[in-house]
Amino acid sequence: MRKEIDDYLQWMALTNYAPRTITLRRKTLGYFLAWCEDRSLDSPATITKKILESYQRHLFHHRTTKGEPLTFHVQHNRLVQIRSFFTWLCKQDRLPANPAADLDLPKLTQRLPKTLLSVPEVESILALPDLSSPAGIRDKALLEILYSTGIRRNEAANLTLYDLQQDRQIIVIRQGKGRKDRYLPLGQRALHWLNQYLEKGRPKLLHLTQETTLFLNSTGQPFHPNGLGNLVRKYIQRAQPEKEGSCHLFRHACATHLLDNGADLRSIQQLLGHQKLETTELYTHLSIERLKEVHANNHPAETAHNQRQKPDSKSDPT
Repeated sequence: MRKEIDDYLQWMALTNYAPRTITLRRKTLGYFLAWCEDRSLDSPATITKKILESYQRHLFHHRTTKGEPLTFHVQHNRLVQIRSFFTWLCKQDRLPANPAADLDLPKLTQRLPKTLLSVPEVESILALPDLSSPAGIRDKALLEILYSTGIRRNEAANLTLYDLQQDRQIIVIRQGKGRKDRYLPLGQRALHWLNQYLEKGRPKLLHLTQETTLFLNSTGQPFHPNGLGNLVRKYIQRAQPEKEGSCHLFRHACATHLLDNGADLRSIQQLLGHQKLETTELYTHLSIERLKEVHANNHPAETAHNQRQKPDSKSDPT
């Protein structure tokens, strides 16, 4: 089993899967491998549908170190990755049939983000960085870019100087999720603070002149995505202690605020880099302002109430 998994991961690397995808797949299959070894299941040929259903029950009853169950999305993802592994074994003629082919996966429900930042809340966060220090100017530019473009944490950490096209007011996301490139517009305010960072912040943080990564930490090194996320989380907690989250809160805010102000879903899909429009449609459930307006203007109870609230023109002394 272990050798087959290693061969599968090597095949993924040879066929240009993203390193992060391979790392996550290795971790997920490692959980399955450990479960199999505990039961002396040492070969893919010994795995049947009933055994996989037993593993599925194991995932359902498993508890984390905090005593919490795995979410159905986590359970679903682990089973899908196992099914992909067995599909590959069959395509490579290493197995005669796929035991996971007819496995019933957990049904997934659409999950809305638990936390959403309003425009005033975003502005309160953006006002926090200390603009008298190079690090503060960096943080201001970072937060403004996250809100302006809705890019992911990894995408922000991987930005380089070559990804900036200031004359066109755009940035280039190279090898984003799904290993796809995309061009994004950069708002005037974000562009202003980016220029401030390039002029007054980054040169003082830079230790190695050949370093091209855009955002540098206090030692002049590129941010690890986790470090960048922790930095953003601290600002959110300072301004909005009841809000939990990091870079993704700015991504949600960017999309929802655009939709509230009339942007179309297709444009937001392109901005966020979603492969499917259905993923972007999540934000229609978050965009309450347009729904409130439609409700106020069209619900009979609201229109009747509004009519009663209008001043009587005949009794108006003016």
